[in-house]
Amino acid sequence: MYLAPEEKAKIFAKHGKGPNDTGTAEGQIALFTYRIEHLTKHLKANHKDYNTERSLVKLVGKRRSLLDYLMKKDIMRYRAIVKELNLRK
Repeated sequence: MYLAPEEKAKIFAKHGKGPNDTGTAEGQIALFTYRIEHLTKHLKANHKDYNTERSLVKLVGKRRSLLDYLMKKDIMRYRAIVKELNLRK
């Protein structure tokens, strides 16, 4: 598997409230970003893998909707996560 449970716990500990807090928007956005980077690397090597390409597009849409939600709810948290993960709109 590409993501060990320990690595996932580290992502949530760094960006969420704790290693077991998987529900915060920041933690989910960080996890989606990690998965997007992983799938992007895979697609660079396997450009005809259309199922992965579709999954990547869906994942980017999920991350975008979470970012939009966070922007509506709390602009400071949105700015912090965008700066921390080096995302841009």
